[in-house]
Amino acid sequence: MRSRNPVFSRRGFSRDNGYAGFNAAPQAGGPAVATQANPYAQGTQGNPYAQPSAGNPYAQNPYAQPDQQFGAPPQAPATTGRMTMDDVVIRTASTLGVLVVTAALAWALLPVDDANINRSYGIGIGAALIGMVLALVQSFKGKPTPALILSYAAFEGVFLGVVSSVVDNRIADGAAMQAVIGTMAVFAGVLIAYKAGWIRVNRRFYGFVMAAALGFVILMAVNLLFAVFGGGDGLGFRSGALGVVFGIVGIILGACFLALDFKQVEDGLAYGAPREEAWFAAFGLTLTLVWIYLEFLRLIAILNSND
Repeated sequence: MRSRNPVFSRRGFSRDNGYAGFNAAPQAGGPAVATQANPYAQGTQGNPYAQPSAGNPYAQNPYAQPDQQFGAPPQAPATTGRMTMDDVVIRTASTLGVLVVTAALAWALLPVDDANINRSYGIGIGAALIGMVLALVQSFKGKPTPALILSYAAFEGVFLGVVSSVVDNRIADGAAMQAVIGTMAVFAGVLIAYKAGWIRVNRRFYGFVMAAALGFVILMAVNLLFAVFGGGDGLGFRSGALGVVFGIVGIILGACFLALDFKQVEDGLAYGAPREEAWFAAFGLTLTLVWIYLEFLRLIAILNSND
């Protein structure tokens, strides 16, 4: 089963493909441990990021240095062309920066008063659809394309700016800032819990999250269909007490996907992913943070609704 996050379905970020096998990690000061589930942890034969060069069979394999094999003091692995944490941070910051800037511009330039709300909301929905198409195109490409990822962030930012303005100005004053703070708190909390080892991402965790996410998405799709063809709030999954429950469930699922994102980054660094893969990491993190933000915004709107 593939993840909701399109980045998980690409080379190097799939449970069954590449360095993210969820059950293999390099030993400290030694070669990567080979496992059946992680073909990238098998040294030069299974890891396409660690192929030997013609002149030096160990030159491009940070986990198979000759000094490690013959008991000499280990040397630092070569990092030229490899993804680093700085790469992930810079690209994620760039992607989120584009999203925030376009969201701010949409908030300022697309008013949501009675005279303009239909036009502004229509532009926001159109931007969301374009962003979704760009995200799907990128998810099916074999390599990350920075232009596609940044374009997705720009259009998604327009949508977030409009919908945030609608909620903040017409439903709950201060909702956008509350949603931002909530998203940042979830990100920080999951990161701390992950680094402390309180969250262990393994196959069981992955399977549970995927099953829960699939059920959640199916229920939301059914609710939307009932709302479109039957009118009202559909089955009520996005309003009232049920809406609050499902909003909390959505935030929890987003937190679980953040843990999966952190695992992908950790495995990419451990198994020597190429530097360009940092864009996939930024793409996945952005998708997850947008999910969490929208769930917070929806939850705040429900709690402040007069209906």
